[in-house]
Amino acid sequence: MKKFAIFAIASTAALGLSACDVDQTEEGEMPEVEVEGGNLPEFDVETADVDVDTEEVTVDVPTVDVDMPDDAEGEPVTESDGE
Repeated sequence: MKKFAIFAIASTAALGLSACDVDQTEEGEMPEVEVEGGNLPEFDVETADVDVDTEEVTVDVPTVDVDMPDDAEGEPVTESDGE
């Protein structure tokens, strides 16, 4: 249900934005700003130690045997062409 609500909101927003026709009627201009002094905040951060190792592992994969009937009729199944 949550995914549906997000999809519905996103679809509505996309439709609303695509339905607008915007024409610029006047050029914009950045304001003149004068900045003096200031101080950036300082932080003391202690991060966790993370050890990452790799290990080679052998995985046994089962062999699948499919028996097809000898008298199979019809056409082989293929991908549809979208119709």
